[in-house]
Amino acid sequence: MKITICGSSTFFKEMLEFRDRLREMGHEAVIHPDYEKRAKGIKPEWWDKAKKEHAEVKKQYGFIKWYYNAIVNSDAILVLNFDKNGISNYVGGNTLMEIGFAYVNNKSIYLLNPVPEIGYKDEILAMMTKTLKGDISQITKAE
Repeated sequence: MKITICGSSTFFKEMLEFRDRLREMGHEAVIHPDYEKRAKGIKPEWWDKAKKEHAEVKKQYGFIKWYYNAIVNSDAILVLNFDKNGISNYVGGNTLMEIGFAYVNNKSIYLLNPVPEIGYKDEILAMMTKTLKGDISQITKAE
């Protein structure tokens, strides 16, 4: 199964880790190439700029469009929703959009951790396929 990994840009190292774990399980897993570069220390300038001008970096590096296209060309998404800024199982605005992209394109939507207690919890619940409770082995090729 081809799986696009989504989540806050803060989780770029985890994206790389989960991509590799999914590949070991026989899936074709993808992340934005700049997240991989950042994890390897290749592109520190975009991370520094993102801290100050997050919207501009999203435009300059085409993150929203890249994720839309990746999701359309995948079978599923895996949302890495770890704790961030005092919010358990954080799902931010960009990730909510990516969940929406997957939903309207009939893709399976997996959340690594439970749905966060946030104002748009019901929207996430209405779109998601399964909460994995941290166990990615629940993703099977047959789904």
